[in-house]
Amino acid sequence: MLNLKNLKRLFLLPLLLALSLPGAFAKPADPGMDVIDVKPLAPTARLTLLDQTIANLLAQHHYRQSKLDDRLSALVLTHYLDDLDFSRSYFLAGDIAGFEKYRDGLDDALKKGDLQPAYEIFNLYLRRLADRTTRIQALLKQNFRFDVDESLIVDRKDAPWAKTPAELDELWRKRLKHEMLTLMLSGKDQTAARELLSKRYDNRLRQTLQSSSDDVFQIYMNAVAQAFDPHTAYFSPRNTENFNIQMRLSLEGIGCVLRMEDEQVTVVELVTGGPADLSQQIKSGDKIVAVAQGDDGTWLDVVGWRLDDVVERIRGQRGTVVRLKVLPGKAGAAAAEKTIRLVRDTIKLEKQAAKSEIKPIKSADGRELRIGVITVPAFYSDFDAARRGVADYRSTTRDVRRLLNDLNGKIDGLVLDLRENGGGSLQEAVDLTGLFIGDGPVVQVRQANGDIEVEKDNEPTAVYTGPLAVLVDHASASASEIFAGAIQDYGRGIVIGDPTFGKGTVQSLVDLNRQTKAKDPQGQLKMTIAKFYRVNGSSTQHRGVQPDIAIPSAVDNTETGESAQKNALPWDEIAATRYRDNRQLAALAPELARRHQTRAAINPDYQAFLRDLEFTRQQRDKTTVSLLESGRRTEREQIEAWQRERENRYRGAKGLAPLKPGDAIPEGKDSVIPDAALEESAWIVADLIGLIGSDSALVMSR
Repeated sequence: MLNLKNLKRLFLLPLLLALSLPGAFAKPADPGMDVIDVKPLAPTARLTLLDQTIANLLAQHHYRQSKLDDRLSALVLTHYLDDLDFSRSYFLAGDIAGFEKYRDGLDDALKKGDLQPAYEIFNLYLRRLADRTTRIQALLKQNFRFDVDESLIVDRKDAPWAKTPAELDELWRKRLKHEMLTLMLSGKDQTAARELLSKRYDNRLRQTLQSSSDDVFQIYMNAVAQAFDPHTAYFSPRNTENFNIQMRLSLEGIGCVLRMEDEQVTVVELVTGGPADLSQQIKSGDKIVAVAQGDDGTWLDVVGWRLDDVVERIRGQRGTVVRLKVLPGKAGAAAAEKTIRLVRDTIKLEKQAAKSEIKPIKSADGRELRIGVITVPAFYSDFDAARRGVADYRSTTRDVRRLLNDLNGKIDGLVLDLRENGGGSLQEAVDLTGLFIGDGPVVQVRQANGDIEVEKDNEPTAVYTGPLAVLVDHASASASEIFAGAIQDYGRGIVIGDPTFGKGTVQSLVDLNRQTKAKDPQGQLKMTIAKFYRVNGSSTQHRGVQPDIAIPSAVDNTETGESAQKNALPWDEIAATRYRDNRQLAALAPELARRHQTRAAINPDYQAFLRDLEFTRQQRDKTTVSLLESGRRTEREQIEAWQRERENRYRGAKGLAPLKPGDAIPEGKDSVIPDAALEESAWIVADLIGLIGSDSALVMSR
């Protein structure tokens, strides 16, 4: 029987699914085309048994306690078809109609270990993929005109399925034209772009021909798992090792969580303290299209590759160089490739460590205030060192305690920055809360059987009792939400920013070898088994923590977050536990919000920040892209000119030489554009200090 053992050591994970999307090729539909003969795949006896084992585990032990019924069967079919053909570019409408016979029957098949429906659907996918690949190569031999004003719909997740191969031909003609134009805008001439695309699809053929029966099982079992909730997943033996490496943070690579989206390797999350994170050149949502080893290695186009094969080429020995060609996600479908050079390294706790700074603020009444800022990128702990009895082992709470002791007496207020903090150790979230509230309950954990455990910190007194704000965004998840929710419930501080991610569930890893008694590796099942609730009884699931004062961020809340995930567990609430709250800060929140809005309306830096966010949103939300070369080039030049002008405005203020046309636009730490959200948060704390006045100790006490 599964239970919630060692929960205080459990890592709370954001969405870390890294699933490959394999395929293969078969005979084309039209005579005269090259024939690619591929034998259909079939399940093995081992997979039949494993299918039943996973289905039983999910039905009996998943938090949702869903029955294997017709409702779940329909969800499995929908997820499976989305995983195979998310952009609706291979299957025809008639194929989808033929699959309807399985909509109410996959539950019965799971109970019997019958994988025949899954393999029948996949084998038809192979035939459609083979036919389409042959047609793609024929289309690439045609001439493309880039002076014709036409466009491509790039968001096809809800598009109708094509009725005929001719309809798909037209879709692919435009898609190939778009891909060629993207390569041309990145510096290639039309001949080179055509050759690269031809090699890309030939390479995809070689990759997909390597698909095995296990690959089909991987995709199908994840469709089953996703029908329970988005954080439940099956890991094949090979993906189990990749997952375990990720959790140990010992991967010698670039520190990215990747998954396959529409045949492209997509960055889901950056591991805090890794080379990719520290470079600030690669972001969540970026697409990796090519990989090269060293400073002069040959580029390998990886579009259409199996995800695990791409991961193997990105991973490598510490100190070696890997170069990536990336399509920036924030720039939308019209993005041009950029090249990033990274030096592989081992993820180290010291690179994740919390850090502090002091921002001087001149308040409205003329006082010189010093606002401390502590940035917490992750809830980390060196568990191994702690087990070995190392006295000064690293952890979030230990590091923040040290920073607070250094800042005490030097600051008038504090901002704790949890933006893009995807979580980590539950125990650290509980212990860190204790530094600000003293002892008391922090979070409630409810298991599927209804049992509730209250996690309490044991800090006798608060280390910091002054004015406090917690800055969050839509990427602040899991442990971050537990901390922010507790600070808000106790009335200990003001929460500023975007609504948080909304991941309020707990997962456990099940060793499938123990379940099946098999000698050969069977993989693991990551399964949701419990749910988090705040001390006030409200779940952090789905809705996240709502800020007291809103400051928007660049993180897309329509694509990122629990509410954007299919079949996520719902928000609910349980009884509140006993805790001592202070409601005086809640009474001050409306006045703080009014002052923030008044100041933001006339602050040029904040207004520029809002315009930047709006531009990013517009680019990201585009569902169509122009295939007119002159228009695309003009649009790109206008975007670069706007970005350069904004950067130069701040460079001039700092006495730096302006960027010239053609110069690379700095990003991340290389940019001199201020962090408007953090600056405004410091001002909000200054406002709080002014409103509290001489009664700050009373207001901040519990």
